[in-house]
Amino acid sequence: MRLSFHGAAQNVTGSCHLLQAGGLRILIDCGMFQGARHADEENAGPFGFDPAEVDFLLLTHAHLDHCGRIPLLVKRGFTGEIITTAATRDLAKLIMMDSAHIQEEDAARATRRRRRGGANEIRPLYDQIDVLTALDNFGRNARYDNDIPLNDAVTVRFINAGHILGSASVIVEAVEDGVARRIVFSGDLGSPGHAVLANATPPPECDYVVMETTYGDRMHRDLAASVTEFIDAIAATHARGGNVVIPTFAMERTQEILFHLKEAIKRKELSASLLVFLDSPMAVSATEIFRRHADGFSDEVRDAMLAGKRPFHPPGVRFTREAADSMAINRIRGGAVIMAGSGMCTGGRVRHHLKHNIWRTECSVIFVGFAAKGTLARQIVDGAKHIRIFGEDIQVKAEIHTINGFSAHADQRELFYWVSKTGKPKKIFLVHGDYDKGMTTMQKELEKKGLRVECPTLHAAVDLA
Repeated sequence: MRLSFHGAAQNVTGSCHLLQAGGLRILIDCGMFQGARHADEENAGPFGFDPAEVDFLLLTHAHLDHCGRIPLLVKRGFTGEIITTAATRDLAKLIMMDSAHIQEEDAARATRRRRRGGANEIRPLYDQIDVLTALDNFGRNARYDNDIPLNDAVTVRFINAGHILGSASVIVEAVEDGVARRIVFSGDLGSPGHAVLANATPPPECDYVVMETTYGDRMHRDLAASVTEFIDAIAATHARGGNVVIPTFAMERTQEILFHLKEAIKRKELSASLLVFLDSPMAVSATEIFRRHADGFSDEVRDAMLAGKRPFHPPGVRFTREAADSMAINRIRGGAVIMAGSGMCTGGRVRHHLKHNIWRTECSVIFVGFAAKGTLARQIVDGAKHIRIFGEDIQVKAEIHTINGFSAHADQRELFYWVSKTGKPKKIFLVHGDYDKGMTTMQKELEKKGLRVECPTLHAAVDLA
């Protein structure tokens, strides 16, 4: 058996791991690199393996850094079966189509610039036709806790990871040369106790673990305190006559924020006259997909949805899809909560809203998720006094709030709890984290407990004895 690491290796994004076991080549995730200066080059570069030789792709969840290179994988020769949960399948289609649309627009814009100098056309990494082609490779839907045979020697099982709707950790049981091994891939793990999603299912004891370390060096704030801070920040901004801009990811975080806004208005902690805009076509579509998969939610949210209620619709919420409606929001000077993508401010409509609000002292920007190195979100969170948007230098005068209690990722304590359930594995491989922070901190702490830990480099391969 052999395991190799082709993304999220001493890095936060680009998750992609190849397991050779039981006569099969099994890929776990195939995500995009994001945020870093050389991300475009990394995404366009070789995978580190031949896609045509891969038999199966097991997709843990639908975030772009886990599914974003699937169309490219198919384009370069992958013909195997993609297995994932039904919710992830629906959300991944949305995410990949949006990614292709953005790439097409970026390529067209770059081509127009280059042709002024007589240069050749710029092509996107993949287009929407490539996404539709890749969707044909999606096969069996995984149900949590059910075994799926891949052949006579390999069986896989998806268990709830509690990260976003449909997210899973993947358990691979493989027999090779008469030796049975169990390998657990954490995927991205959720933080328990949130209002919207059910908690992660603990993993079984195993021989090897591949685990994410996004927040391996820190603990989240208590969720109730985070909700209070969030509501107070909105109320104070509303009282000052300003707008609140919330850079948000399309899935889970958006829906959780909408849920808490609705509850705060119901409790009269926020005014019912508050204008709430969800200005993200993808997030609007994701919210509709959420309504079709009630089984992935907490008891409270699931019961509300099955009763026909709408837990993600605060009073007067406005879902904006059209660009003209998005531009109209920027004429509102105060009293609005504007949720827009992307969560790391690397693109999308949020950059327009930042341009119109971040220089105003009466406004606020609230970050409720992880901001990777090299992103505009990270610059703002780290206290930049000026930022550059659309070629324009803009002062940062709005109040900046970073509220980590909403994180969809497990914190250090929760990661320790999760991995403790795996017993005494032969080795733990740490991935998907900031190498100088979460990853090395987790390595040191786990080694203190007598565990063997490795932080593999990109394209590193190890034999699993």
